[in-house]
Amino acid sequence: MKVVSRISILSIFIFSQFLVACSDTGEKIEGYLLAIPKADISDFLDEKMAENPMPGLSFALINDGEIVYRINKGFASLEDSIPVTNQTIFEGASISKPVFAYFVMTFVEEGKLDLDKPLYTSYPHPDLLDDPRHKLLTARMILSHQGGLPNWREDSEDKKLRFIQDPETAYNYSGEGYQYLANVLRKIERTDWKGLEAMFQARVAMPLGLQHTGFIQTAEMRKNKAQPYDEDGNLIDWRNNYWFQKDDTVFTAPASIHSEPKEFASWMISLMNETVLEKSSFDALFSPQVKIHDSDFPVSYSLGFVKLDVPGTDIFYHSGNNIGFTSAFVLDRSKKWGFVIFSNSEYAEDLSIELLIFLIAGERNEQLLSVIGILTLGILIGFIWLIVLGIRKAIGI
Repeated sequence: MKVVSRISILSIFIFSQFLVACSDTGEKIEGYLLAIPKADISDFLDEKMAENPMPGLSFALINDGEIVYRINKGFASLEDSIPVTNQTIFEGASISKPVFAYFVMTFVEEGKLDLDKPLYTSYPHPDLLDDPRHKLLTARMILSHQGGLPNWREDSEDKKLRFIQDPETAYNYSGEGYQYLANVLRKIERTDWKGLEAMFQARVAMPLGLQHTGFIQTAEMRKNKAQPYDEDGNLIDWRNNYWFQKDDTVFTAPASIHSEPKEFASWMISLMNETVLEKSSFDALFSPQVKIHDSDFPVSYSLGFVKLDVPGTDIFYHSGNNIGFTSAFVLDRSKKWGFVIFSNSEYAEDLSIELLIFLIAGERNEQLLSVIGILTLGILIGFIWLIVLGIRKAIGI
């Protein structure tokens, strides 16, 4: 993957801000740079759903720290002709990680957890006791994927957990690390997974008014949950699927968040307005910790978030992919802009990249085309396309 010419990121950004200043749509901005009609966003989603088997999706857009647009498309269940509605619940998969990091900071604020104190003092990892490196692991390393652990132990042939590199030497995406930290919290509080879920509800969900968001499903969430579909659009037999059964009833920190766009967007707005947590916690969450390797663009990982290191912006990103469910969110904290998308298909991650580009430029925005010109627009879109693809390649989700 190569950079599109040697045009500086800063130059592109300054020019894009010039476009914003020159455009006077008389409407509330719905895209990142210029106003985009809601009908165009809806049509864009329809087109993309027609290109791949995407039974259903749900989307919410934030402008100026408020949800200004929400739309549902398709079906929660094709077999039963149940449409996606505002009550439909989706698995968020790996967008669980930043939410969990947010939850972790409540323990830091109470003095029950130190980001830089070795975790073994609270709970030695039972599967790594024979390796002295486990005594080096800290919450900061885990949340920034520098623990040296694999994504999942199932990725190895013998399905045993072991270090794949020394801690704090490089970025390596790891769900196992996040689950170890969840176990540490459970041990600190001397509770079980249901107890940890209750603490999440009390510390995060309830203060933000999230009534249908959690790491462990309730009966109501199960009733309203969308059915999962594979890459060919076939229904997945989740009752007999290893991954579904492994995570069921377990507080799976890196992967089991269940939610819907309105509530998830409310959590994103908390990040923008810095509510619930203290300012020091937000500073810690969003401070880049490590450069992501294998990326042709400057991309970092903070405590749970991917940071696009684009000068003049404050853009963070994460996506998720469980079997039959995909999701993604993007937010610019300083601009208080963002979006989140959920789908009961394998394609919302890829769609989120195209959607980001669309919301930055708006392929139907004739005003933008006349001002910027097709060539410069191509460079801008190409740049954004490559940087997000670089992120996807690097974090492996």
